[in-house]
Amino acid sequence: MSAHKDAYDAALAAADSHARAWLGSLAGRAVPPRADADALASVVGGPLPAEPADAGEVVDLLARSAEPGLMAMPSGRFYGWVIGGTLPAALGADWLVSAWDQNGAMRFPTPATAALEEAAGAWVLELLGLPAGADVGFVTGATMANFTGLAAARRRVLARHGWDLDFDGLFGAPRIRVLVGEERHDTLDLALRYLGLGAPTPVAADEQGRIRLDALAEALHDTGAGPTIVCLQAGNVHSGAFDPIGEACELAHARGAWVHVDGAFGLWAAASPGLRGLVPGLERADSWATDAHKTLNVPYDCGIAIVADPSALRAAMGVEASYLIEPAGPGGPADPFEKVPELSRRARGVPVWAALRSLGRRGVADMVDGFARNARRLAGGIAAIDGAEVLNDVVFTQVCATFGDDERTAAVTRALLAEGRAWMSGSRWRGRTILRVSVSNWSTDDDDIDESLEALRRAVAATA
Repeated sequence: MSAHKDAYDAALAAADSHARAWLGSLAGRAVPPRADADALASVVGGPLPAEPADAGEVVDLLARSAEPGLMAMPSGRFYGWVIGGTLPAALGADWLVSAWDQNGAMRFPTPATAALEEAAGAWVLELLGLPAGADVGFVTGATMANFTGLAAARRRVLARHGWDLDFDGLFGAPRIRVLVGEERHDTLDLALRYLGLGAPTPVAADEQGRIRLDALAEALHDTGAGPTIVCLQAGNVHSGAFDPIGEACELAHARGAWVHVDGAFGLWAAASPGLRGLVPGLERADSWATDAHKTLNVPYDCGIAIVADPSALRAAMGVEASYLIEPAGPGGPADPFEKVPELSRRARGVPVWAALRSLGRRGVADMVDGFARNARRLAGGIAAIDGAEVLNDVVFTQVCATFGDDERTAAVTRALLAEGRAWMSGSRWRGRTILRVSVSNWSTDDDDIDESLEALRRAVAATA
C-alpha cells in the first residue's frame, strides 16, 4: 500500500507544481499557443513505450510537452468565443472530484456528491428566480443541456397528442414543429438533429438578433394545433441581446407549445439585480439550459439542464435496471442519472457548489455585473479608435466591432492575434466581418482592459 501512496504523492506533487507555474505565468504570457498540434504530436506521440514509467515523471513529461501548445484561456486578456476562467474554489473542488473518483449517478452509493449537487441545483434555481420545484441536471455543456431540455419537451408534446414515444419511437409520430429565432445559436440545431427532430423553423429577428413577437405569433398560428416547441435565447452570441421571454412564453403557451430557453451564458443575468430586467418572465418557460464554465467560471465540463416539471425530465432521461439500487423505493428522491443522458459520470456539480458557496449571492451578482461593466468599457474604448464602429447595443457581455470594410476588419483581427497580448475572435454578423469580444473571466481587471485596448490600437495602426 505504501508504494501506491508514494505513486500518488509523486504524481500529485508534480501536478501541483506545474499547475501553480501555469497559473503564475498567465499575467505575463502571450495568449496564443506557441506550437501547433502537428508539432506537438511528434513530441507526445510515437509508438507506445513497452515498459511502465514513474507516475511523477509522466506528469512532468505531460506538463513540459503540453506547455507550448496551451492557450492562455484563463488569462484576463482572453475574450474569445464565450469562455470563462476558473474560480479558485471551483478549481480546488474539481481536483477533489477527481481524487474522490465517485461515479455521480446514484444517491445511495455516493451520498456526498449527490447532496452537494442537489444543494448546488437549489442555489442555481434561487439565484435565477426559477421554480423551486424544478429538476436540475449537470451535463457536459450547453449543447447537452439543450439536448436534455429538448428531450423532455419532445416526449411531453408528443404525449399531449396521444403518441407514446418510448414504445412507438419517432417513425410515424406527429411532426413536431420547432420554432427558433433566426439568430439562435447553432448548438440548438445540433441538439435537434441529435433528437431526430430535423431542421427548425426560423422566426424573424430584429436588428439585435431578438426574436420578433409579431413573427412568432404568426408562426404559432401557422402551426395549428400540432405539437410545437418554441426555443428562445437569453444572450445572443454576437450582440448579447435577449429575446422577450415572458411575452413569448405567453404566446407559446396559449398555443400549447413547450418553451425552452437557451441561456448558455446569458441566463446568469437573472442573478444580478441590476441586469434582471433583461429577462422578465424567465420563470414562465418550461426548460432552460446554461453553461457553468462560461459565466459562472467553473472548470470544464459543466452544463446545467433545468426542467420545470420533474416528471417530464425523469421520464425522458431515466432508466430502470435491476442493478440500480433504489433504497428509498419508488417515489423517493431522484437519482442524478434520472436527470441527465449519462449513467457513469464525474460529479461535475461539485465545482458549481464550490463556486456558489465561495461567492454567495452578492458575489455572483458582482461578478456578472463586472462582466457587463468591462464590456461597456471595452466598447467605449473601441468606439474611440479612428475608423472603428461598435455594431451592437452593449447590454451584457458581448461587443461586435468593425474597422471599415470586411478586408480591413479581418486584417485588424489577424494583427491582434499575431501579437498575442489579447485574444478577440473574428466572426460574421448580419452579413459583415466583425471582431467579437466576449467578456467572461472573473480575473479580468482594469489593467487587462487597458492593455487589451492598447493592443487593439496597435493592430489598427499596423493595418492602416
